[in-house]
Amino acid sequence: MAASTLLTVCVLCAATLRTGFGLHTVSAIYGETIDIPCGRGQEKLDGLLFGKWKYEQPNGNAVFVATRSAVKNRTNFDDVTEYNGRLDLSENYTLSISNARITDENRFVCMLITEENVFEVPTLVKVFKPPSKPEITNQPSFMVAGKLNIVGDCIAKDSYPDANITWYRNGQVLLPVDKVVIIDWLKERDSTSGLHNIRSTLQYISTKNDIDAQFSCAVTYYMPHGMAEMESDPVVFDIHYPTEKVTIHVQSPKKTIKEGDNITLKCIGNGNPPPLEFLFYLPGQEEGIRSTSAYLITDIKRNATGDYKCSLLNKVMIASTMVTVHYLDLSLTPSGDITKQIGDSLSVSCIPSASKNVSVTWMKNQKILTPPTFTNLQYRDSGVYECETSILEVDGLRRKKTLRLTVEGKPRIKLSKKTNTDGKSKTIFYEVDGFPKPEVQCVSLGNGVYLNKTDETTLSNGKYSAKIIISPEENVTIICSAENRLGRESHSLNISASESNDQAKLIVGIVVGLLLAALVAGLAYWIYSKRSSSASKHVGKELGNTEENKKLEENNHKAEA
Repeated sequence: MAASTLLTVCVLCAATLRTGFGLHTVSAIYGETIDIPCGRGQEKLDGLLFGKWKYEQPNGNAVFVATRSAVKNRTNFDDVTEYNGRLDLSENYTLSISNARITDENRFVCMLITEENVFEVPTLVKVFKPPSKPEITNQPSFMVAGKLNIVGDCIAKDSYPDANITWYRNGQVLLPVDKVVIIDWLKERDSTSGLHNIRSTLQYISTKNDIDAQFSCAVTYYMPHGMAEMESDPVVFDIHYPTEKVTIHVQSPKKTIKEGDNITLKCIGNGNPPPLEFLFYLPGQEEGIRSTSAYLITDIKRNATGDYKCSLLNKVMIASTMVTVHYLDLSLTPSGDITKQIGDSLSVSCIPSASKNVSVTWMKNQKILTPPTFTNLQYRDSGVYECETSILEVDGLRRKKTLRLTVEGKPRIKLSKKTNTDGKSKTIFYEVDGFPKPEVQCVSLGNGVYLNKTDETTLSNGKYSAKIIISPEENVTIICSAENRLGRESHSLNISASESNDQAKLIVGIVVGLLLAALVAGLAYWIYSKRSSSASKHVGKELGNTEENKKLEENNHKAEA
């Protein structure tokens, strides 16, 4: 017993006899559990009394934290403030430290004590803490091309050990370039937690090529398995650059411009942001008109054809464009409502005036015809004439003039007659022309009666016809008159009734002849009957007298004739 107590005191004072198993390293993640094994081979030690753990402070002092008795199978933890409630010691003497901290990064020693010796197994504990995801802060709203711009600050917090930051443009590493790419670093360590914060600031001279370029940063840090990297979200900047060129465009509802259209002149500068105001120069004007990028011209005229220009307010970088205003005029002589007399002549001309060559089309009553010439006007020449022209390349540019020609003339009338098949009536025909349409009246001179006519039928342009049916009992004269506001014409026609009386006499004669023939036939039949009665007494009366019968029939036929 006295020997055991003396041995324990010697261990606590630092044993003079030690046999180690080599220096081991245990890596742990910040906040997780650190498991520190007590070397290897302790299960083979004979006469093991107990095991004890300590760690060494930077000043070399040893601090005991836990003891486990091999004899009593009992564990005791020392009252060490930073490890209270965080320790556990297993049967194989593995020391577990929960919620790993940076301050746990020490040299821990497992001491195994037997009756004859003390064995020490040292282990070096390393703690690792990955930083937060890097973030780019203090970003500018835009960068100016050709100038040194601050891209932003890349910040990665709470790493252990410390880390490094790398800047990227479109995935390519940005390295410092004198006065072009400037990168600064700042590293800080929290005195309480022991964690590191790192900040890197990037200054960069941008160009127009940086439009849509993606800038990012990445933090490189240590982990138990080696180096690791974590990248920030990319950022894209609006790049401002001066205008190097201006262009002018004409905005019109149609592809081509015609007189009366509204157009907008659009001036554009290729800078960013684009210029908001320009000077517009109209054809023949030296002084520019200050306006926004859009200049409206309403109801444009043909004399507005010419060269349009625009420039920046400083009158540099002038752009120009040619504007052609198409037009189309049409002159028809004469036009409107024209009234001429039949047989007259009329000279008509249709002349276009246009910004391009055009063709002229004539139409009458919606039908295409050759250009009309009127040297001897007839009623058929009356109608609506249209002279039309257009420029096919210019949508909607079409002109049309109208001539409404009316040909007038005095009435002319012509009479004719026809005897109808009934032998009693006659049909009188008349044909009449003239314009305005003549009014026709027919009268019988014999009795002064106006005659009814059928509805008039149109024969051709300006010519009409009708008929009158009469049954005269005596010779009559028919007079038909046609009249309009230009004059009157009358014609007469003699109608004879003799033809009608001769036919009546012929009919009466035929009827009398038929009656006489019937009388003769009756008398013959009576005589025949008497003879037949007296001859019945002779032989052959059954057959009769064939020859006499034949003669009788012949006489009957003659009498009928």
